Amino acid sequence: MTARVTLFEHHPISHATDTTIWIDDSVRATYTVSPYLFGKFCEHLGSNIYNGMEAQILFNPTFGQWSFTASGSGVSRPDGGVAFEPDKAKIAYEARMYSERLGLHGAELLLRDLDDGCAFGWVRLGGIEQVTTSPDCGPYGDRAQRFEILGDASQTPLGIAQRRYLPLHRTRKFEFRFVARALQAVPVTLSLVKTGSDGQLGPVLASADINLDTDWGTYDGMLCIPVQDGIDPESVFELSLTAAYGANIVVDRLLLYPDDHAGYADPDVIRLLRESRLPLLRWPGGNFVSGYHWRDGIGPADARPTRPNPAWSGLESNLFGTDEFIAFCRRVGCEPMICVNAGSGSPEEAAGWVEYCNGSPDTPMGKLRAENGYPEPYDVRIWEIGNEVHGIWQVGWTTPGGYVDRYRRFASAMRKVDPAIRILACGEQLLGLQSEWNRRLIDEGGETLQVITDHPLTGGQVGPDTDPAELYQAFMGFASILPDLYDPMIQRMKRRGIADPHIAMTELQLFAHFSGQPRPGKALRSEHLPTPATISEALYLLTFINESIRMQGAVEMLTHSATVNHGGGLRKAREHVWANPVHYAHQIAGAMAGGTPLKVKVACETYSTTHSFGHIPSLTETPVLDAMAVIDENQSRLIVILLNRSAAGGPIDLAVVPGSLAVGPEVQMVSLSGETMYDANTRQEQERIVPRTSILPMQDGVDGAHRGVRLSVGPFSLVRLAFDL
Repeated sequence: MTARVTLFEHHPISHATDTTIWIDDSVRATYTVSPYLFGKFCEHLGSNIYNGMEAQILFNPTFGQWSFTASGSGVSRPDGGVAFEPDKAKIAYEARMYSERLGLHGAELLLRDLDDGCAFGWVRLGGIEQVTTSPDCGPYGDRAQRFEILGDASQTPLGIAQRRYLPLHRTRKFEFRFVARALQAVPVTLSLVKTGSDGQLGPVLASADINLDTDWGTYDGMLCIPVQDGIDPESVFELSLTAAYGANIVVDRLLLYPDDHAGYADPDVIRLLRESRLPLLRWPGGNFVSGYHWRDGIGPADARPTRPNPAWSGLESNLFGTDEFIAFCRRVGCEPMICVNAGSGSPEEAAGWVEYCNGSPDTPMGKLRAENGYPEPYDVRIWEIGNEVHGIWQVGWTTPGGYVDRYRRFASAMRKVDPAIRILACGEQLLGLQSEWNRRLIDEGGETLQVITDHPLTGGQVGPDTDPAELYQAFMGFASILPDLYDPMIQRMKRRGIADPHIAMTELQLFAHFSGQPRPGKALRSEHLPTPATISEALYLLTFINESIRMQGAVEMLTHSATVNHGGGLRKAREHVWANPVHYAHQIAGAMAGGTPLKVKVACETYSTTHSFGHIPSLTETPVLDAMAVIDENQSRLIVILLNRSAAGGPIDLAVVPGSLAVGPEVQMVSLSGETMYDANTRQEQERIVPRTSILPMQDGVDGAHRGVRLSVGPFSLVRLAFDL
């Protein structure tokens, strides 16, 4: 075996004024930086997909029976998956969260009408003596919404409605589509009205009149809000479906899209992910996938079933399935990666999914894909067998021996369909060879085992007595344990005859949960935690990317959690989309993809921690600076990534010496910085933390002898230097 090239050499110093980084270009890795280390993950959780990546605006557009998830200790199901909340007080709390976040009607009104047979998210327009609602059955057997007009609608519109924010900062035109029928043919009106600050309705801004038939029909059209004074884009708007006295109507679904949607995806999300040059996207879960059946999400969108989300609160409308995911990836320009259901799913179901994606039109599933409008194979190369199925929270969880059996059967069935696919096996998270699961998978999985996944998700409970600086520095040093965790796994895999073994981190984000009450004189409060939305996540991610690069290709993939409104990445609220700091960290560090790593020698101070946090052990003499250097894939630039991992003291003044490389007279510096570990971008301040670019001059004698640059890296900061060669 080739000896590992040491790419990071630390020289402890006692005076910060001597901090220096030397690039040793005589020591180069024999591999290049995998683009897959800069991937992302998305899951059908909360508003990650729906009201996130998707452009469709309405909440619960298929009028499904909403699933409120039970929470708290002792809440579980023996076979895994979500348990439903029976406590009305807790349901009311969840309803308030939805109402405040999404701009829906007040929670009291939502819950009143929910008890009167209205789908959650929707309300009656009119009292119960004027409008009655009840569940009903749609054309394909799903729950639909019936409403009957009993009162006089000549003065006040009667029907059903929902309040939402609209993306008026981008467009004033909205496409609608709904599926409905009536007891007797009747005209209905679909209207958009702006609400005032007091919640009262203003005049109708846009409307469409439709004649409903007695048979199921699909009705579509456009609602155009005029450009006029007095329309605040930040207002809440009410969409209503109303009819005259005597109407008895059943609606199966009602969808509203901005006319600038990108193939039904949010155009701002697509734009931002394209700008970050995202290389890889993992889907559809996450815990969700262990109860997901892919055939629910293909075919005509209006014929797909709505299901309870098997892992999280809410519903799965199946509006975003395999075809939509592939289309999303193609618009972004990234490679798709699919995790199959190894919980409640079968090997045959997984093999069918591979064939649907990769089979020619003369195969059964390839023919089905072609019939759905996609004749050319998708050529999905990376497949993951199951998500965290070692955990009892997972639908269809299993034992170590149970997973060995599943893995072998799934892998065999999937490879029979397409022998060229790369298959990832589900490992037990953060335990390495301490885990019987991982040991048995390596020993009994067979020589065709290629990659084992890990989910470094940890941090645990913290409270008012936790030292904020120590918590932050523990997170920043955590990645240093990866070699001790993964190297023994790689060596055991090789001893078992696995020729080219790898680890893939298919979920990553930091976790810190505040418990207890804040106390006077104590620095840590719940609102001051490092979270995925903060600058802390940006630096945390890069420590993992840097450590992965150093591991000689053993870690081939990192799909960070997540795309929108889950973990760190993008945020979408009130139809505005903005980026968390970690999104920009991806963008900054992505310049290393395809490059050749060089050795760095770092002279800097160190820090230590005394407490463990979840799986993060106490750390000893951790360098305050993390550094990585690569020659980019075009061999035209030296890229240096620097992170300040310390939460103590002020900025670190340092020198960077590019060694014997011939570089230009100026260096481009891109920095991303916060003032505290919990600094974040918000809807009101979307560009508080964004990359800042400046030019530094090369100077003689920056370390007393060599030519280089001098710079300052503050706490909670990362920097990319680009030297032209």
